[in-house]
Amino acid sequence: MLDRDYFFSYIISMILYIVLGILAPIILNLMHLVIGIYVTLQRGSVMSLGFSAVGFLTKTIGMLFLTWLGVGYFELDFRIYVPLLTFFWFFTHIVEAFVIQHYIKVNDTMRKLVDSIG
Repeated sequence: MLDRDYFFSYIISMILYIVLGILAPIILNLMHLVIGIYVTLQRGSVMSLGFSAVGFLTKTIGMLFLTWLGVGYFELDFRIYVPLLTFFWFFTHIVEAFVIQHYIKVNDTMRKLVDSIG
């Protein structure tokens, strides 16, 4: 029979893997995506490029913090946690790139239309 304390610590560690390894990078990139769409539509493509450069630094700091939090503070197994974290970060990063590219094209088309009218 399983020890109750071992069972609860196992469940909590699985919850930490899900929250820190899956949900945290998705939320981090989702926040960046929303701000990126706003910058693209309100400020244009050039500012969007600058925001992407700054976003690279902020996401890197976020990933370093999440890695420290999971491996250093909560002592999660790095062989499981780091690949999980990087996979979901990279996947949402690629999705964000395609979404921002779409909004850049929409914004450029709208600007060309406005320039042709007036």
